[in-house]
Amino acid sequence: MRFGKTLRAAVYPPWKGKYIDYTKLKTLLRENDVTRNGEDASDSDDDQWTEQDEEAFVQELLNVELDKVNSFQAETSQQLRERTTACEVKLRPLASTPEQETPPLNEQKKRAIASEVLQELDNITKEVSALEKYSRINFTGFLKAAKKHDRKRGARYRVKPLLQVRLSQLPFNSEDYSPLVHRLSVMYSFVRETLSHDIVQPRETEHGFGRETYSSYKFWVHSDNVLEVKTHILRRLPVLIYRPGTSKDLDTMTEDPTITSLYFDSPRFDLYNQKVARAPEAGSLRLRWTGSLKDKPAIQLEKKIVTDDDESRQVKVQLKDKHIKEFLDGEYRFDKKLHRMEDSNNGDSAAAEALKKDVDELQSFIKDNDLQPMLRANYTRTAFQIPGDDRIRISLDTNLALIREDALDSERPCRDPAEWHRTDLDDADMTYPFNAVRTGEITRFPHALLEIQLRGKAHNTEWVKDLMVSHLVKDAPRFSKFVHGVASLFEDYVNSFPFWLGELESDIRRDPETAFHEEQERLARRAEENIAVGSFMGDARSPSVHPLGSPYRYSSAGSPSVMRRSSAVTEPAARHPRPSVAEPQRRDTEPAPEPEEPEPPTRLESIFQSLGLSPQRWLGTESVSLPPGVRHPGVWIKDSGPVRVESKVYLANQRTFIKWLHISILLSSLSLGLYNAAGKHNQVAQALAVVYTFFAIFAAVWGWFIYEKRARLIRQRSGKDLDNMFGPIVVCIGLAVALVLNFVFKVRFPSRFVLTRPSR
Repeated sequence: MRFGKTLRAAVYPPWKGKYIDYTKLKTLLRENDVTRNGEDASDSDDDQWTEQDEEAFVQELLNVELDKVNSFQAETSQQLRERTTACEVKLRPLASTPEQETPPLNEQKKRAIASEVLQELDNITKEVSALEKYSRINFTGFLKAAKKHDRKRGARYRVKPLLQVRLSQLPFNSEDYSPLVHRLSVMYSFVRETLSHDIVQPRETEHGFGRETYSSYKFWVHSDNVLEVKTHILRRLPVLIYRPGTSKDLDTMTEDPTITSLYFDSPRFDLYNQKVARAPEAGSLRLRWTGSLKDKPAIQLEKKIVTDDDESRQVKVQLKDKHIKEFLDGEYRFDKKLHRMEDSNNGDSAAAEALKKDVDELQSFIKDNDLQPMLRANYTRTAFQIPGDDRIRISLDTNLALIREDALDSERPCRDPAEWHRTDLDDADMTYPFNAVRTGEITRFPHALLEIQLRGKAHNTEWVKDLMVSHLVKDAPRFSKFVHGVASLFEDYVNSFPFWLGELESDIRRDPETAFHEEQERLARRAEENIAVGSFMGDARSPSVHPLGSPYRYSSAGSPSVMRRSSAVTEPAARHPRPSVAEPQRRDTEPAPEPEEPEPPTRLESIFQSLGLSPQRWLGTESVSLPPGVRHPGVWIKDSGPVRVESKVYLANQRTFIKWLHISILLSSLSLGLYNAAGKHNQVAQALAVVYTFFAIFAAVWGWFIYEKRARLIRQRSGKDLDNMFGPIVVCIGLAVALVLNFVFKVRFPSRFVLTRPSR
């Protein structure tokens, strides 16, 4: 498939000059230079590919073209956000609230504003869709150009690793348009209701909205963090045993099952293209079984359709190994089973009709789309779930291998066209890492895959939120084994690639503290957007944002949909006339007990707290009120990784300790000199020398104490304050009092304060 033709067809006319210049790159690569013998002219003796040629191509690809595309995407994205904000400003006067001081607009003015904004929203929506396609087609163009270069010049030069590093640093291929689309959808609803009902009043969200929503969140897990993630989950959820009857004893418990999924697609990869483009009603088909085919496992044929509302519908039938080929050809239709179900008098007639309908739908889907086995995904799955409780289901897939299962190459097919699967793999009972599979037919995914499925109130589970925002995982929305396998193994057959391909070469491990701060910044941005949208909707309950000082505090939205974008929603939520920005306040039958307000501190306590002199702060026991049902975690996730603290932090703490030692030595010298010069009968001077000695000892002890405390806080990466005013205040006040007393005694008792001279 020629990508140049695909690129020309995908160009958005207003942005014609902003796309990757694929023709120029091919010209610099001298793709069309051939000799009379059909050989590459650039590799001939007369015209060698030089260092200058390589530099010119790399400069054009990585600097000129990549910077051009990235700059245009960033500028256009910012302009779209600004235009969206301008629409919000225009709509605010239409949302009349009781607190509004300005007089309300008449209905004709409201309609005029709403019509104007609606037209602008249509333009913004159109450009958002075009920008997403712009990013995707250019991303594919860069990968195609790099692959063409490495295929032609790979003997001496390789540019794809450099390109992947640059792509991982630029945002154009990883931009998330979901927040912008969400803002547009809310404004669309508001404008349409204004035009249809004239007067728009704020409405309460229906009770229980979103509680039964079933959401899926996908993540990558580095191999170094797999065990830590498992142990974190095991503290809350048990490992799900697929076949508990096969394991009576703990010593004989089976290992994690190996799952094989066989994905179908047409020779034109229509299902893949629909899935990458997120086309409406995008479907997929797969055969799935657990363990080895030699053990005669139950094989499920599954069809999944994703609707416009990101809701999914599945159709399943269970087949035996010997009937799969006949079923795919449309010859096997469960006739015997249907006859038995129809002849029985136990009410199976409805089930028979349902089974017949599913069979017809599956076989029609296979025939209409010319589907055949294309890709095999083999992986080991560890599932976590409380038996009988499906509110939280977590699966961790490791040892993922994606293998070609096609018969596209008639001369050298990977699969026998007469078979429905690769017999060379299943008959030999090959297992990971499948070393016998030929190069180019297999790709091994470098990370583990974590999928968290939440239902209803499980969205508010605190430990799940902590795991989702921790440094142990990397967000991978809309990741698909099928899409990744096709993009990696069939890159010559497709002209569209998923964005996550550019991130595989980068290290997904993150510092815990850095990950924590990035998540806090993201939550702050999301809260600002929610407030901006909710302001013109007339919602008095604008989302409140907790301080950003703790990783266990989130926005009032409360659900992971605010923290993470849902990759798949399998159950529809309740319909509501107006989308809500923030999660509504829940009106339960029994009001929740209000937390007791702490007693206000006294004036003296307030003064001491302002100076940092509260006893709780000295002892490190400053209490924080936790919500009901929440217990102190003990160890934060951000503290579980390796400690990485710059050396200058420890050196600064040491310098502070040395300063305290200087103060102690100075006071010791002063007290010693005063005591030696006082004589036997000067009791006042002797007493002051003792006082100075006490403060010298206190300064040394305090310096050592605060040094050890700060070193411990630094090692623990604690969020507590490192400053402490107690020691400096004690030394300053004590010295001031001693000097005042010294002056008073000198003035009132001059005879008693005369220093005796030593006799000669």
